[in-house]
Amino acid sequence: MFQKSLLNTRLNNGILKVEINRPEQLNALNSQVLRELDEIVDQIISGQDIKAAFIIGSGEKAFVAGADIKELSGLSGDGARKLSQTGHHLFSKIENCPKPIIAAVNGLALGGGLELAMACHFRIASEQARFGQPEINLGIIPGYGGTQRLIRYIGKGKATELMMTGDFINAQEALQLGLVNHLTPKDQLTTKVLELLYKIIAKSSGAISKVIECANAYYQQNGFEVEIDSFAACFDTQDSQEGIQAFIDKRKPEFKGK
Repeated sequence: MFQKSLLNTRLNNGILKVEINRPEQLNALNSQVLRELDEIVDQIISGQDIKAAFIIGSGEKAFVAGADIKELSGLSGDGARKLSQTGHHLFSKIENCPKPIIAAVNGLALGGGLELAMACHFRIASEQARFGQPEINLGIIPGYGGTQRLIRYIGKGKATELMMTGDFINAQEALQLGLVNHLTPKDQLTTKVLELLYKIIAKSSGAISKVIECANAYYQQNGFEVEIDSFAACFDTQDSQEGIQAFIDKRKPEFKGK
């Protein structure tokens, strides 16, 4: 059966626009989106006509509002480990791409959506954007690199608070914390993104790739492996089953610490 692409792409003057097109699901990351993103990043890396890229969400409400919760339902620890490893592989590929990839955060960036945005080389957000890692409400933790990257960007104290409470922050606070580089009115977001990318791709592409390589080298550690193990362990608990099912049922979860 033919499967419609969930990504819209457009190349213009060396800059590839990658739009996640699931507006009715707030652009949630399901397995197809992850697979298509992985293929697109390979094209960005290898395509001689692609100098840079940016990722944006379709519609008015969300960049990416998280992972597709229905795909998490019923996952075992082993299944969760494989899912986490898939996300880590993709987001590491984005982070280490030798060409600039910017997140254009046009709305909600939650859970896996914030993790995707943080894997990009930097973030530009609309004034209406909101950010958070609310996985704790499902009885699990971020599994696509969020436990590590959020601390890198905003510091251990605030990041730990957000991951423990599941609270959101608005665009202005995200700017103050250093999570985003620039804020713009929503109708000027793409213009600002292109302005910065055209400025960057006018420089030496070799030097740009070395900036990316050296910036990423600053954070070399094994925290990502710890996250994968911890994410997988969460799915062997009753609390995660309850949290995910409660989300699907649109009710408040009743966690029992098991």
